[in-house]
Amino acid sequence: MDIKGKSVLVTGGCGFIGSHLVDRLVEKECNVTVLDDLSSSTTEYLEPHRREGKVNVVVGDVCDYNMVKKCVEDVDVVFHFAAQADVRRSVLDPRTDFNVNVHGTVNVLEAMRNSGAEKIIFASSGGTLYGVAKRMPTPEDTPPAPISPYGASKASSEMYLSAYHACYGISAISLRYANIIGPRSTHGVIYDFYWKLKRNPKRLLILGDGSQRKSYMYISDCIDATLHIAEKVDCFEVFNVGSEEWLSVKELAELTVKELNLKNVEFHYTGGKQGWSGDVPLVLLDVSKLKKIGWTPKVTIEEGVKRYVRWLVERFGSI
Repeated sequence: MDIKGKSVLVTGGCGFIGSHLVDRLVEKECNVTVLDDLSSSTTEYLEPHRREGKVNVVVGDVCDYNMVKKCVEDVDVVFHFAAQADVRRSVLDPRTDFNVNVHGTVNVLEAMRNSGAEKIIFASSGGTLYGVAKRMPTPEDTPPAPISPYGASKASSEMYLSAYHACYGISAISLRYANIIGPRSTHGVIYDFYWKLKRNPKRLLILGDGSQRKSYMYISDCIDATLHIAEKVDCFEVFNVGSEEWLSVKELAELTVKELNLKNVEFHYTGGKQGWSGDVPLVLLDVSKLKKIGWTPKVTIEEGVKRYVRWLVERFGSI
């Protein structure tokens, strides 16, 4: 399916990944509606599109079925990115995590079934869905074994995608993302490092023992891969979306400190193999399936970290 000129709904479209996706959809001359409850975002990055009449922003909740139903009317494609995305919060409040991530996804799918919308692209999660995987890099045929309610909500949502494809013919694609980094992100380990160092540029507290090693991906690559898959695939499929590199938390800290031009920073650790309850200590996604359909990452993790840190400094000030 060629996305250009299509009528598109982006849930969570004011957020980090969602707003970058909206930028690209506008470039593709899509008729874009965004549904976002603004609980962890603002309309800031979409305001230029709104002023030009290229994007309609609806403030609402995916848990409100009637609201979702109105937004899905006359839509060809749904990019479902709305989520409770904090793993730690999911551990503390699994019911809210379920309501937003699972109930919200079913609301979107049900609205699509009743409206005739053709296709959904779902933002899933590689590391949290696989859990403590035995195979590294981890391919898509690895059985889900989440160790957090957040990971369980993503696995559950994928099962509903499969069911709605089988029963109602909705083309459903689940994208199991690596850790996505880049401008507009206000969460994650690098963001945490920046603010800790801003408070004290001589000392950095690192959660866990620093050996946690994970797959990261820069935002421009994430959006490129998302749209490539959306246009190439029309069925129920899951794809790992990430780079072929991974870094330890300690290495990320060293890169961040270096890019901030800080000297003699003392690293301290809270200890343990996990940074928090539900944290997956080792994540490396096998992206060979993605490469087989003609897409490969372009930005190295090191370059991505540098670009993101520069944006943090531009946005919030130097240290």
